[in-house]
Amino acid sequence: MARKNVFDLAPEAAEAAPQPAQPKLGRPLLGLERPIRPASPLGSISQSLENINSRASRAEEIERQLAAGQTIIELDPALVDGSFVVDRLGVDAEDTTSLVAQIKEHGQQVPILVRPHPETEGRYQVAYGHRRLAAAKELGLRVRAVVRDLTDEQLVVSQGQENNSRTDLSFIERSFFGARLEDRGFPREIIMASLGVDKAALSRMIALIKRLPPELIEAVGPASSFGRLRWAELADMLDERGNRAKALKFVQEQGFLDQKSDARFQALYDLLKKASTKAERTVAEARSWAPADKSISVITKTRFKTLTVEFSNPDGKAFGAWVTSNLDSLYEAFRTSKQEN
Repeated sequence: MARKNVFDLAPEAAEAAPQPAQPKLGRPLLGLERPIRPASPLGSISQSLENINSRASRAEEIERQLAAGQTIIELDPALVDGSFVVDRLGVDAEDTTSLVAQIKEHGQQVPILVRPHPETEGRYQVAYGHRRLAAAKELGLRVRAVVRDLTDEQLVVSQGQENNSRTDLSFIERSFFGARLEDRGFPREIIMASLGVDKAALSRMIALIKRLPPELIEAVGPASSFGRLRWAELADMLDERGNRAKALKFVQEQGFLDQKSDARFQALYDLLKKASTKAERTVAEARSWAPADKSISVITKTRFKTLTVEFSNPDGKAFGAWVTSNLDSLYEAFRTSKQEN
């Protein structure tokens, strides 16, 4: 009697044999939706379902690390767009040349931070590392990057904090960046976290930016050697009659942008300082007043932004003292008359 084939399975057993589930994996951070198909166990019975599951687990771990920003990958720079809020007012050509030479010799040591583009599938948006991205493009290299799924708020906080930690932005760039964020509707708490400043400092920065024409700031550039006090002086001089139009015309003149940013600021500052000094020396108007009995003489001299009063004759000193002691009531009367008018 012939023996039955012991390797044959009964029909019922064959139907009951479970089929190994194929793991369905994707690459959402890389902009790909194709599933990963593990290699089929051809040529070796020893390759089991556990091997396939192990590979799937490793692939899933890579995806998890990418989502957490723990893995550095290389991207085509052409697929990476800039941040939706620009924080720089131009990059010095010498700095760019130096960075390109450094990356060419030693490679890109520090990765940039990007997120999947919120509007365009398959593209990315940079949080920080704009100069490294530009250098990689110039050299024709792939850029090393960390990919994180960031909200708008997380992106601008990362962008600002990276620049703060490297003292990379000038005072006016940081202030301009903060003002732009506020214009886009970001709350003050997010802007403070991005710039690393408290509420009072942020208020001063944004208030100063509102006194300066945006086109003037962009024309001058970062002006790294000048801080808040010098920019505040510049804003004060711009408030003087005729100076704003004069400044905007000056920054559009041929040759202005050919200078470095610090030199542009100094040239503009010197121009306005000279105009302000000249205006202060010019007496616009002088008037005198005296009562019928000539017991007092009052002379007022009006300069560009100031008015001086001089009291003379027998009662001049006493009247001047009385005016000084009653300034509160006199000022309230002045404000009331303005409201009525």
